[in-house]
Amino acid sequence: MARKIALFGQAAFAKDVLVRLLEAGHEVVGVYAPPAGPRPDPLAEEAEKRGLRLFRYGAFRRKGQAIAERVEEYRTLGAELNVMPYTTVILPPEIVDAPPLGSLCFHPSLLPAYRGGAAIPWQIILGARETGVTVFQPDAGVDTGPIVVQKGGVPISDQDTAATLYFQKLYPLGIEAMIEAVDLVDRGLARPRPQGEEGASFQGLVTDEVARVDWAREAEELDRLVRGCDPSPGAWASRASGEPVRLFDVRLERGDVAEAPGTVLGWDGDRLVVAARGGRLAFGRLRIGEGPKQPAREAAGAAGLEAGERLR
Repeated sequence: MARKIALFGQAAFAKDVLVRLLEAGHEVVGVYAPPAGPRPDPLAEEAEKRGLRLFRYGAFRRKGQAIAERVEEYRTLGAELNVMPYTTVILPPEIVDAPPLGSLCFHPSLLPAYRGGAAIPWQIILGARETGVTVFQPDAGVDTGPIVVQKGGVPISDQDTAATLYFQKLYPLGIEAMIEAVDLVDRGLARPRPQGEEGASFQGLVTDEVARVDWAREAEELDRLVRGCDPSPGAWASRASGEPVRLFDVRLERGDVAEAPGTVLGWDGDRLVVAARGGRLAFGRLRIGEGPKQPAREAAGAAGLEAGERLR
């Protein structure tokens, strides 16, 4: 049977979930997307195009308390189920627990591992070899609620960045997991299972402090750091002047290197090659200072970054 669904999310992933729910015959009684910004949000655009009720809030709490008017507004929708395909706002329990069928939330890891808001980058940074997606029922913890659907077996390659892991591998699998979870709840077949704590982990956001390159670390670790921070925020080192150099599109070549880690060795085709402990790192794109992200030769040429300079 069709359900009345309130959808909380953003970006193309949430838009695609919205479309699939409508195609399945569900009634989406309200769509919650981020406030309007400099770039259009695909979810908001789709909701407007289809004439759905659209709400654009940046927060549902003030000083830890639910914003009463937003909770009351939500209650008037009569939602039977909340679907949260890609939401970064913290919803109060007055909304999460309100529908008779509860809420379903997407997470891009095999919970209980890699809880937190930056699961994809951390899986690469910390060297995970396999991943998957989870749809769970949110509770008072952070990504700790009972699991409804989980799909694994996704390899993380030595070339994957946060972008490729998400868009090429987890994105399509996540759509299917969300639609499957809604279908199970709709038909009364969902059997949520509590998360165990064996193998559980939590990581915070990938900040600039996390993304700072430490040349004392092994080349393999730095390769993972760069890939995990690509495309955002960009792993970075600094020049002697203090000017930051953000590093993207990395390739690792293992082997002994005579030069000090961080030394610019020259070029491999259009890639800037930098010495590291136990290997060389070749970067295809750079962002130097306040300049744009560019192909490495363009960025290095404009900034005067040459062989022999040492990044710190």
